Amino acid sequence: MEQRPAIKTALPKRRYQIADYSATVLGDIESDDPQRYRWILALVPMGSQEPTLYICAQQAAPERAATGDYDLRVVSEALTDVVDTADHWGDLDMFSEQALDLACQVLGLKQEMVVKLM
Repeated sequence: MEQRPAIKTALPKRRYQIADYSATVLGDIESDDPQRYRWILALVPMGSQEPTLYICAQQAAPERAATGDYDLRVVSEALTDVVDTADHWGDLDMFSEQALDLACQVLGLKQEMVVKLM
């Protein structure tokens, strides 16, 4: 996954279980990437150590900054795309809800129950 976030340190803020995936929302992120991350949802398949999908709230690119402070970006093997830009992606609750919904769409898990663990 070419554009995966280069996370140096981060603190887990929330954890979820979705079917055979563990999902963790990370905050207080230090990264070597040029963009600053507010939140990252990382999804790891059971039995794996590495995430296969990331949903990121990151500082908006200058050309989109008039629309909002944060880009909502999806990063996977098949897709890397900014899907929205808005101020409210900086809010943990708003980000978590939308990121989980996006993750379920991308992974084909819309019918699966999302269980909050932390």
